Amino acid sequence: MWLQRLEEYLRANQVEYQTIAHPLAYTAQEVAASAHIPGKEMAKTVMVKLDGRLAMVVVPASERVHLGRLREATGAGEVALASEWEFKDRFPECELGAMPPFGNLYGLDVFVSDTLAEDEEIAFNAGTHSELVRMRYRDFERLVDPRIVHLARH
Repeated sequence: MWLQRLEEYLRANQVEYQTIAHPLAYTAQEVAASAHIPGKEMAKTVMVKLDGRLAMVVVPASERVHLGRLREATGAGEVALASEWEFKDRFPECELGAMPPFGNLYGLDVFVSDTLAEDEEIAFNAGTHSELVRMRYRDFERLVDPRIVHLARH
C-alpha cells in the first residue's frame, strides 16, 4: 500500500525511479546485500527523539548514527534513539522498521548524513522488508528538503 502511494507521489513530482523486489531481509546491510546494492547507497532510516520530538535520520546502511554529532547539529538538549513502540503507529501502512525516508510526508524533520548526500543514487525500503525504491539522490533532496549534517560513523 505504501509503495503505491510513494509511486504516485514520485510520478506527480516527475521523478524517475526503479522498484526492486528482493528476498526478505530486515537489516539495512542484509537488504543491500540481497538486492545487490552497495551499502553506501542503501539509505537506512533511523528514528530518533530530539528533545522528546520524533525525527528521521537517514544514513548509509554501512554507517551508524552518532548521537553526539546529531545533538551538535540540531542544537537539541536531549537526543536518543526512538523505540519501535514510540513510532509504530506513525507509519500504519508500512511494516515496522521498513518506512521510507520521506519524513516530510509525515510531518517529521529529516536529517541526512553528508556521506549519503554524496551519492548519485540512493535506494531505500519501500514500506516492506522485500521491496526497495532506487532513485537519484538529488530528486530525493528536492522532494524531502532534508537537513544535511555530518552525523554518521563507521
